[in-house]
Amino acid sequence: MTKLWIGAALAAAMLGTPAMAAKVTVAVGGQTCLCYLPAVLTEALGNFDKHGVEVDLVDFKGGSQALKAVVGGSADVVSGYFDHTVTMAAKHQPMTAFVVQDRYPGLVLAVAPKAKDQINTAADLAGKTVGVSAPGSSTDYFLKYMLGKNGLPRDAASVVGVGVGATAVAAMEQGQIDAAVLLDPAVTMVQASYPDMKVLVDTRNQADTNSLFGGDYPGGVLYAPADWVKSNPDTVKAMAAAVVETLQWIKDHSAEEIADKMPAEVVGSDRAAYVKALEASRAIFSETGIMDPKGAEAVLTVFAEGDPSIAAAKIEVSTAYDNSYAEAAATK
Repeated sequence: MTKLWIGAALAAAMLGTPAMAAKVTVAVGGQTCLCYLPAVLTEALGNFDKHGVEVDLVDFKGGSQALKAVVGGSADVVSGYFDHTVTMAAKHQPMTAFVVQDRYPGLVLAVAPKAKDQINTAADLAGKTVGVSAPGSSTDYFLKYMLGKNGLPRDAASVVGVGVGATAVAAMEQGQIDAAVLLDPAVTMVQASYPDMKVLVDTRNQADTNSLFGGDYPGGVLYAPADWVKSNPDTVKAMAAAVVETLQWIKDHSAEEIADKMPAEVVGSDRAAYVKALEASRAIFSETGIMDPKGAEAVLTVFAEGDPSIAAAKIEVSTAYDNSYAEAAATK
């Protein structure tokens, strides 16, 4: 925790020994996904260390699996989509988002090359197999929302987990699925091979996001169990400050410069494709780390419409996030 850590630093300086930083395990719902780039880049830039937090990023196939790690106690914080805090509130397991990575969700509903002549709208997905990062993940919920928006039952399409990176690209290209909810860099990678890939919905930009949701719609955030956030305010404040510093760095640097700082295993073997994906998705990143209350309400509305248990829970969505940590960082 920051205050305790500063005290430890002063004591260590007097004794000539190194200070101890707060240690936090962060479960990431797919490190290759650009939606979680700010958290990964914060670690790569050394900003977590700079703010006195020793972070261990642990990669998972999707946000739902990352959430399970925190619920199970093997991780402290999730780098995942804000909507998971809404679904957990309905289960009376409160989570608190404390810094926003994405102001737009960056989700793209795309048709696989083999099915481009069969699927023209989301309504045509009935009876089809659709890839999501993992069942129960935000990509899965987004698919269910789109099915409902087009007058179909939530289970009208068969869902299969395909991950967020190379495995998702392979599933599309090899014809294992008819469509998929993708995120960059997977979207750009498929389009590189199939320039005419049919895109039904694209929330990487403000226009499509506003058209679909009526305003901003937060994607990736850092969140943790509400009790953990309350018990570790200095650590949370430091983590939020580190991410906000990174968001400002992203705003001031090119896609090429961002790619230079990212871990090689995240960028992958096709650096040019990664940079192109960054350019395509750059608009999704928050600049302040602060949650837009209207965006949070939009997430609740979407999930309440698609899930009766969430509607019945009568959630006060403002309890699912705390802007004070990001606001404190932004004022600096």
